[in-house]
Amino acid sequence: MTRYLNSFKDEAEKCHRSNSCVYRNILGTGLCWGYEPDCLPHLGYSNANCPGDHKGWVSSKPQQLQTFLNQADFGFISQQRQSKKVICKPRANDESLLECSQYLQFCRGSNLYMDFRDLPARKEAFRYKMDVLKKGQIGGKCQLDASLLQSEASHQSPLQSWAPEMQHFQNLSKSINKKSKICDVFIDRPTFIMKIDATVNMYHHFCDFFNLYTSLHVNGTNKEMFSRDINILIWETYNYHSNFGITWSAFTQNPLWNLRTFQGKRVCFREVVFPLLPRMIFGLYYNTPVVWGCQESGLFHAFSKFILHRLKIPKRLVIDKEEEPQIKITLLSRNTHYRRILNENELLEKLKSSPRHYSIQRVEFTHETDFRHQLSVIQDTDIFIGMHGAGLTHLLFLSDWAAVFELYNCGDEHCYADLARLRGVHYRTWTDMAKLKAQDEGHHPDGGPHAKFTNYSFDSEEFLRIVDSAADHVINHPAYRRLVSQRSKSQRNSDEL
Repeated sequence: MTRYLNSFKDEAEKCHRSNSCVYRNILGTGLCWGYEPDCLPHLGYSNANCPGDHKGWVSSKPQQLQTFLNQADFGFISQQRQSKKVICKPRANDESLLECSQYLQFCRGSNLYMDFRDLPARKEAFRYKMDVLKKGQIGGKCQLDASLLQSEASHQSPLQSWAPEMQHFQNLSKSINKKSKICDVFIDRPTFIMKIDATVNMYHHFCDFFNLYTSLHVNGTNKEMFSRDINILIWETYNYHSNFGITWSAFTQNPLWNLRTFQGKRVCFREVVFPLLPRMIFGLYYNTPVVWGCQESGLFHAFSKFILHRLKIPKRLVIDKEEEPQIKITLLSRNTHYRRILNENELLEKLKSSPRHYSIQRVEFTHETDFRHQLSVIQDTDIFIGMHGAGLTHLLFLSDWAAVFELYNCGDEHCYADLARLRGVHYRTWTDMAKLKAQDEGHHPDGGPHAKFTNYSFDSEEFLRIVDSAADHVINHPAYRRLVSQRSKSQRNSDEL
């Protein structure tokens, strides 16, 4: 809220004049997100740091940090905002506008027209299509820079850019408004149009949610930038279903739409946003190279806190009042055909026998497990353990002091290691291959051996050694130590009473 008020001075002034505004005492601090033109580095949100070697990416430590900020932090938003160009310029107040960032990765417009009258002829449900619109089926009354549009439309792929749709944009002769006869439906409320990745997979679907959150900042031109009174239109005709669907409520209070909602109609939007996409070239966070040696992206941290706050997931504010604080371990078990832990019970018993007296729980997160419950479990976890798989995406919502132990990465060594360093949580994985045993060589569906398509057993002593190392990190983390201190103070006060 502090950064919001510092960004919109009129809202800050209202707060200053109101005796009931609880944020009055933090006005004028100068705190900012990090992409604002006048944001001083020490007042920005990010705590990014680069303790490791950059491995030749750059020539200096300052350059290493700046590269990380630009690739994976609020500097990424700054670059998107700076690259925005007006594609279609209004010549009067009531005309249309279209502006997009480089390669049409993000676009926003006002008074835009879309023609969905062809959709009823497409009998089968579809997604990931690049032929939803044809020439003239998207446009507005404005001065179109056709050469600029063409030069930016080089990333032709369903989830890489909006080029497949925007390449058909045309200047129309009629104004787009409620009285226009070319609109069967006129949408007043701001609408975000989403092309989304695999909804059954947490890793891929949260790339959608992360890029939507990032787009709120890229679009942040008015005080309603975090409003939930928006529409979300999913760019496909399948009915949306996902166990992670409650996450949409962090962004909108309104029902989701898809293309079937408007099939057969011409729709006009007063204000429409085309957010960043999940598989952009050099986008975030899917399969993106990030400079070595850096960690703790403020953007990822802010996204985590935003989702937890909007979904009302309780914070872990105090350590439980045992005689000695216990490190809480959550082991994510897999009830799947591949990547199961064959000696899971042995490993759990090893943890129980540790002199550290860990608090241990084994969980299975299935498509029937309430997602808010999943997040509550993760928020109450100090060390999160699991095999390589989409379930490890929960690490995004661990507390700042927590550690994630990817029991075995199955040869995909960067995926969750990178996600952990982006989020800023400690990461460990198995390294001694002599103390790991595969059930067989693994059989990829397309043929050939593959480490992701088999199951594993692990040496229990080595397992405990790695867990103990992760616990050392938790115990020594300043945020965890503050919680212990608060508990100790609370216990002393209780004893005095």
